[in-house]
Amino acid sequence: MNPPKTDARRHHDAGVRGFASDNYAGAHPEVMAALALANGGHQIAYGEDDYTAHLQQVIRGHFGPTAEAFPVFNGTGANVVALQAVADRWGAVICAESAHINVDEGGAPERMAGLKLLTVPTPDGKLTPELIDKQAFGWDDEHRAMPQVVSIAQNTELGTLYTPDEIRAICDHAHRLGMKVHLDGSRIANAAAALDVPMRTFTNAVGVDILSLGGTKNGALFGEAVVVINQDAVRHMKHLRKMSMQLASKMRFVSVQLEALLAKDLWLRNARHANEMAQRLAEGVRSLHGVEILYPVQANAVFARLPHDVSERLQKRYRFYFWDEAAGDVRWMCAFDTREEDVDGFLAALKEELAR
Repeated sequence: MNPPKTDARRHHDAGVRGFASDNYAGAHPEVMAALALANGGHQIAYGEDDYTAHLQQVIRGHFGPTAEAFPVFNGTGANVVALQAVADRWGAVICAESAHINVDEGGAPERMAGLKLLTVPTPDGKLTPELIDKQAFGWDDEHRAMPQVVSIAQNTELGTLYTPDEIRAICDHAHRLGMKVHLDGSRIANAAAALDVPMRTFTNAVGVDILSLGGTKNGALFGEAVVVINQDAVRHMKHLRKMSMQLASKMRFVSVQLEALLAKDLWLRNARHANEMAQRLAEGVRSLHGVEILYPVQANAVFARLPHDVSERLQKRYRFYFWDEAAGDVRWMCAFDTREEDVDGFLAALKEELAR
């Protein structure tokens, strides 16, 4: 008996764009074209393919001659694998209280990697050597998880940026204390675009040991990578990736997307556009009475505080999330495909709801 025939149909309005997350955006057409290019025929599975091999050359061009990329499925997987690679079973990770690994990964670093997170409150999402020292102690105390890793995000969960000198100071301090440094780079392209520097300027050039390289938020369909910069800092990456269920059998389809983004300037074009749309949004919001921008708008996120009922009405017209619902704080994200008319339409709707 033949199965019933079905037609693939579009189940959404492709003209609708919101401000909830850059993960809401689809894949960039150049990434989709790269996926089609990699399709067809047979390639060796589990990362022994030609596309993953070529990705290594691209990665070294960005992060130095010792860098090695390990493609994975998603950002949480990248962080879990990376942190395991630079810590022992009894190890702990110092991070900002607002860090993604602490507030938005379902406890995966602790549950799956078995690593204690030692969090530090920060005013702007950024760690400093002085803030790190609030948790950097007790290495010989068997009653306390041993601090072994400092994890920072660039850009941070609050949309703020570290300067290269700030990251260098963190790396120097952590290394003096015998700790490694992990950088969560799910939006690393937005940071580089905003700072107008190559990604190497605030990673391998300043002492970062390992990083999680984002692709999905910057135009990929799926897939990220763990990039090992300091080969002496990690152990058994291949085994950890497999054990963490992050080894793709058809890895060429992850690698070719990252290659499409990074081999030329697509990553930078996408990030610059998203950042520019966030600046356009912020400029429009600053002129409105009753709305307060909470943090410097440095990449592609705008955090604001406004009356709760206004946000609830506005959410019926545009998707976005509360950041702290009790305080009335919200987050508006721009993506590589956010258009000027999307921002202007949102601002017009916000004005209407504020006037009600």
